[in-house]
Amino acid sequence: MYRFALKVYGCQMNVYDGDKIRSALVARGWREASEDEADVVVLNGCSIRDKAEQKVWSDLGRYGERWAREGKPSVAVTGCVAQNVGRRMAARFPWVRFVSGPRHIGVVPEGLERLMEGEREKFFHLDDDPRAFLDLPGATVERVNRWKAFITIAHGCDNFCSYCIVPYVRGRFVSRPPEEILAEMRVLVMDGVQEITLLGQNVDSYGQDLPTAYSFSDLLRAGVDTGVRRLRFVTSHPKDFTPDVVEAMAERDDVLCPSVNLPIQSGSDGMLKRMNRRYTVEDFRRIVSLLRSRLPDLGLTTDLIVGHPGETEEDFQDSLAVLREFRFDLVHSAAYSPRQGTAAALWADQVPRDVSMARLNEVNELQKEIATEINRALVGRTVVVLLDDVAPRGAGMLQGRTPSDKVVLVEAGEELLGRFVSVEITRGESWCLTGRIVAPAE
Repeated sequence: MYRFALKVYGCQMNVYDGDKIRSALVARGWREASEDEADVVVLNGCSIRDKAEQKVWSDLGRYGERWAREGKPSVAVTGCVAQNVGRRMAARFPWVRFVSGPRHIGVVPEGLERLMEGEREKFFHLDDDPRAFLDLPGATVERVNRWKAFITIAHGCDNFCSYCIVPYVRGRFVSRPPEEILAEMRVLVMDGVQEITLLGQNVDSYGQDLPTAYSFSDLLRAGVDTGVRRLRFVTSHPKDFTPDVVEAMAERDDVLCPSVNLPIQSGSDGMLKRMNRRYTVEDFRRIVSLLRSRLPDLGLTTDLIVGHPGETEEDFQDSLAVLREFRFDLVHSAAYSPRQGTAAALWADQVPRDVSMARLNEVNELQKEIATEINRALVGRTVVVLLDDVAPRGAGMLQGRTPSDKVVLVEAGEELLGRFVSVEITRGESWCLTGRIVAPAE
């Protein structure tokens, strides 16, 4: 019996891909083990931001001592980091013996078994055709979380934002067949999953490339009939976000959670044009107005980049202004980092790193104030929470999320994991809520 260890870095798509690899290996008789015991360590890594990529580089060096002593573990690098720099990693570290891009996930189990059977050559499965995809069949029955699961509904992206390498490392946009997605959802529900999140670089584009007319709102309406208790999705693109999605959410708000991640990226129309985002702040404003009029309990989050090439102090002040105006529940903020192969990396007007970091700190401080005000206003309210994990800090504490996707901490025993409970909110902080269980919700 071969033993594997799996480490996942980056976004929810990487978590999903990691669970797919784990499920496939276990189904073939492999056993998951610690890194110190594993025959193979799989690093499913991210390359979208430089910091995420550097984490993989740093971890790779840790296996040298055991490799010199035992000739193992063999290391497999998968995901978009493999597509971007996998060959360089294999050239630098002799224990990196398998490299597979995100659109070749289907070759991973067989390839790792060939390594274990004595194959001497290193394996490289990189994605040359930007619209091809070799998937692993089946649902993620071996998951990090028993109660929640992710399902990728589309791969890649066709938007080519100036700062983003997704189209280069994850390929071009391809929708999965709806019947395949719905079948996977039903398997997960039968396996005890209470909440499913549909994933895509741009979920709003779903179905546009399918041979028959089928939209993202069609998928949402079909998804609520699979028996799942809660259904979420990320991420949306403002240029493609359409009213029919809002209507679908309002029609079935008993299942479709009122939470939307709508990345604004900048509050400056000039910067949005340079970023190739293809919408204006006014376009964004209209979408937010519609969402909040139809979904009064909406949890609205966003992504924001500071220090993009060409960003002036005025542009940055515009970004602070949209934070004050829209009052997002959470902002995924980042200082721009150049990614080789993107348009913005070649521009001469790069913003100095110290300026970018100062702007990032200012964004984070403002957003902390806003989120704290929003969350403190919820004290005294009762919300329904799915308790899905042990809290990372605090003995005897569990955590879960509200329908609007806010983290809630409660004092409870692990026998309540996987249960819905009614929680009275007693404290609001910038990053989470704390409450007490007042009743089971079922």
